[in-house]
Amino acid sequence: MDHIHRSHDTLLVLISYLIAFTASYTVLDLTARISLTRGKKRWLWLSFGALVMGMGIWSMHFVGMMSVTMPFPVSYDLIIVLLSVGVAIIASFVALLVVDRRKLSIMQLLGGAVLFASGIVSMHYIGMYAMQAKVTYDMKYVLLSVLVALCASVAALWLSLYFLKNSRRNVAWKKIGSALIMGTAIAGMHYTGMMAAHIESQLSVHHQIYSLQMMLDPKKLAYIISIGTLVTLSLSLTGLYLSRLFSKQESEKQEKEKWYLSLYEHNQDGIISVDLHLQIIGINPAAERIFAIREEDYKHLPVSSLLPGIIEEDREPIREMFVRTFQGEELRYETAIVTGQAVHIDISVLLAPVIVDNQFAGNYIIARDITEEKRTKERIHYLAFHDELTGLPNRRMFNQSLSSMIEAYRTMQKSFAVMVMDIDRFKMINDSLGHIYGDIFLQEMSGRIIEVLEGEQVVLARMGGDEFAAIFPEHKDAEHTLHLAERIIQATSTPFHLKDNDFYVTGSMGIAVFPEHGEDAVQLLINADTAMYEVKKQGKNGYLLFSREVHTQLQERMELEVDMRKALDRSEFTLHYQPQIRTGDVSMIGVEALVRWNHPTRGLLYPGVFIPIAEETGLIIELGNQVLREACRQMYAWHQAGGPLIPVAVNLSSRQFHQPQLVEQISRTLQETGLAAEYLELEITESMMMDATISFDILHQLANLGIRISLDDFGTGYSSLSYLKNLPIHKVKIDRSFIEDIAENSSDKAIVSTIITMAKQLNMDVIAEGIETREQLDILAEQECDEVQGYYYSRPLPAVDIEQRFFVPIREGSLKELSS
Repeated sequence: MDHIHRSHDTLLVLISYLIAFTASYTVLDLTARISLTRGKKRWLWLSFGALVMGMGIWSMHFVGMMSVTMPFPVSYDLIIVLLSVGVAIIASFVALLVVDRRKLSIMQLLGGAVLFASGIVSMHYIGMYAMQAKVTYDMKYVLLSVLVALCASVAALWLSLYFLKNSRRNVAWKKIGSALIMGTAIAGMHYTGMMAAHIESQLSVHHQIYSLQMMLDPKKLAYIISIGTLVTLSLSLTGLYLSRLFSKQESEKQEKEKWYLSLYEHNQDGIISVDLHLQIIGINPAAERIFAIREEDYKHLPVSSLLPGIIEEDREPIREMFVRTFQGEELRYETAIVTGQAVHIDISVLLAPVIVDNQFAGNYIIARDITEEKRTKERIHYLAFHDELTGLPNRRMFNQSLSSMIEAYRTMQKSFAVMVMDIDRFKMINDSLGHIYGDIFLQEMSGRIIEVLEGEQVVLARMGGDEFAAIFPEHKDAEHTLHLAERIIQATSTPFHLKDNDFYVTGSMGIAVFPEHGEDAVQLLINADTAMYEVKKQGKNGYLLFSREVHTQLQERMELEVDMRKALDRSEFTLHYQPQIRTGDVSMIGVEALVRWNHPTRGLLYPGVFIPIAEETGLIIELGNQVLREACRQMYAWHQAGGPLIPVAVNLSSRQFHQPQLVEQISRTLQETGLAAEYLELEITESMMMDATISFDILHQLANLGIRISLDDFGTGYSSLSYLKNLPIHKVKIDRSFIEDIAENSSDKAIVSTIITMAKQLNMDVIAEGIETREQLDILAEQECDEVQGYYYSRPLPAVDIEQRFFVPIREGSLKELSS
């Protein structure tokens, strides 16, 4: 029995390492391929991979054994050799199966490595056992080889998992590096195991009977196995590369198909595919939804089966367009379909030819539901020419209609009328009740006007705010147009019920006729506006047909407006004072301050001439503040000069009453002029109390300052009488309209009596204005109204005349009131 002297064939050692490296690289490549397959293909790839990997590891082991120089012939037990091959293949199969799971815990990774290492170790030592020689082992190296095998297995499994999970960037170099590490680990395990073996020659008859002796030179056999293994592994790598290349192409193709399918299935546009035979070959979900059909019901049917769902007038044109697309022409059109639920849907359609290899292959019918889009466009177009609040034509549409009317009627040499109307007192409703109620009011107002004009060929428009305009094409004569205007004004005057109260408004309307009052739109509207402003000047609540006289009056009004702005700066406004008399002792108990305008060219102007202009232009606020300041200053001067301690009454306009910080403005005026609040009396009208909430707050703040509140023109307004018990009103003034005919008209006498009785019952003072005759005075005395003012006692007089007529100096710097 001879002991082996250790020596190795260096070339075979290198070849064995090359086999280990190539096998490792092949395994790393295989794991990626296996991970991409499913079902039967996966098991085939697993089996092929296990075979390649097992044979590679076994070949490396066998070549490594052959690299050892043997001083005696060695034979191998073929059965045991095949068993070692089988173990290598099974171990490889287990390893690939473990790696295919992709996600492994540390324990699972270690468990798989143990199984793989066990297979490699078993393969090695079974192979060693196949040698027909006496082999003994150094257990230290055996254990070391097992440890190396385990490490090699962990490295192999981990690297395989790494390449499955991570990106493919620089993957080839990473695989080469990893294969070098794995090859070193596998070769290290083998040669460590070889170091553990002590081989002695032991040829016997027994072994010759049960073994197949190698007839070839072992080294030659090793080279043959090496070449065969490397060729096999190379072919495997080549096969894997080609498989991966074809798989990549197939994958890219499938990916593109999936992209297309996803686009097709999830597209918001409906797509219907039609082949060369005009058969429907596909309908996507969006098309099913738009056309209210199902793919299974229409697939393989003629495309003409869709035509009944299209509106009838579009069917034939669409059929013709579809034929044109077979010449490769792309066409677009819009149409509408009616679904089974009788729902009308507007669609935009693209007929797109499908070209494959430069040959016409069919058509795509691409449909988009544009119902909402079309409605939005129609809504935008509608709003561009209509008022959103009332639905009436707006200024733009009115101007277009007016221009068209002028051109048509100029050719026909016919006439038509244009009307413009403002709602008087609308701003008060809007400001006091809020814009919501203002909008409700305008809607109801437009409804009333539409009702009046029903059946008439009239173009009615809302020009903005509270301004309306109309064109009367059927202007046969002025009488017919003015009759319609009268009916509109009557409808306007009917009370509006808003916020639990009735509100009264009026309308001011101006009318101009083409071509008599203007041959273009601008001039017609200017002249209609001119007539309307004349109505406002005359007290509103009416209509007026334009005339040259009206134009002249408007020019005067415009000139007055310009002069008024200058007059405020030049202090051209002055105050006259009308005494208020107690009839019992004929003593003066107060004065009312009334404004006059000392116009530089027109002389003294009375309020009726300029107050309406001031109200419309907003100058009334500045004018009212000037009047209030001067009245307070004058009364304080009289008090300081020894005059009677009587109050001065000042009228508040509606705009003044609703201006911001009214109370602060009046309080500041009293402080600056020095007049005590108890000597200031503010006269308000019933119309200012439309919104009781606002009126309540303002009047109570004024009363808390000590100011007296007088209700002017009582009985002529439209408000509820409930405010008399809730608001701090100190005096009621009976309007002159009830006094004028009191001697002849029993109704006026009864109304006056009622007002006086009511005021006394509410502990209010009462005064009558407009007293001009003794008879009027006597009737009021009978009714126990002992406070009056009017021409019977005195006209409004300048301050100096008041002093001369009603005050007599008793010493220098003092005044004495006369009782008569």
